[in-house]
Amino acid sequence: MLLETPRLILRRFRPGDAAALAAYRSDPSVARYQSWTPPVPTTAAIGLVRAFAAGDPRQPGWFQYAIEHRDDRCLIGDIGVHLHSNLMQADLGFTLAADRQGRGYATEAVQALLSHLFEQGLRRVSAECDARNVRSARLLQRVGFQHEGYRPAYTWIKGEWVDDVLFGLLVEQWRG
Repeated sequence: MLLETPRLILRRFRPGDAAALAAYRSDPSVARYQSWTPPVPTTAAIGLVRAFAAGDPRQPGWFQYAIEHRDDRCLIGDIGVHLHSNLMQADLGFTLAADRQGRGYATEAVQALLSHLFEQGLRRVSAECDARNVRSARLLQRVGFQHEGYRPAYTWIKGEWVDDVLFGLLVEQWRG
């Protein structure tokens, strides 16, 4: 599976990605609103890369795409899709290395993946984020997601209750 944009390649993870994955996922600013706690040791990253590489994007469950920068061929992040068992809807999540944020890479990767998912016949893509994660919420709205809800003190993570913001995008909205 390979998706290309002018600046990025979305591809399957490879064994050589473990060090870069460990580096950006170990950054506290990157992990702040994510489910993992830094640091992510290289040994754990090797296991993650192995699991990511074994996934099948056409089967229900999570599939994680590696985001590679075309110019320097570096792994700069990852984007995950959780395909529901009905094969018509999915959930989306993304992570980008701190030094690559603010340049439109995440927007570019999300748009490419949404195009691919909707071309493959999906009807709906959902996303949620910590209400304090304003940058992710703005990105989702920028690419067309609609704000669908707010769940106060919904998720217990990293020792605190956090509010969740819910987003959704229908294929008709994407095409429109």
